[in-house]
Amino acid sequence: MSVALRIVYLLAGLAVIFLGLNVGFGGIRTLGWQGGTEFLAVTDPGLFAVRDSHVRFLGGVWLGLGLTLCAAAWRPAALKPTVLAICGMVFVGGVVRLASTGIAVVTGPDLLQPLILELAAFPALALWTWKSAPNA
Repeated sequence: MSVALRIVYLLAGLAVIFLGLNVGFGGIRTLGWQGGTEFLAVTDPGLFAVRDSHVRFLGGVWLGLGLTLCAAAWRPAALKPTVLAICGMVFVGGVVRLASTGIAVVTGPDLLQPLILELAAFPALALWTWKSAPNA
């Protein structure tokens, strides 16, 4: 596989790791690495703790996906099917995002960039990966 593709795997993986750590260890409020953390009021501490735990789990999953993308920079042929699956999962996440609070929110300045990455960049990465060297 090309050096350029390996670099993209590494950079994408590092970005996903950053996001996974921010949410995985910060929960719903995050660690604040992407901005302020005081954007909600907890009205039911018990329910908040449960939901926060779920969000931390999802952050940990995201962290794992990022680590896997980084590993693909070193073992691209062996992890090619896994990278394709990750790209597919990110695309599905972007499609599901469209079902959220409204198209104006999703296409607004805070979410347009991730939406483009999810719906265009990751499918492009999947296509590039698909056309690259065969599996190990």
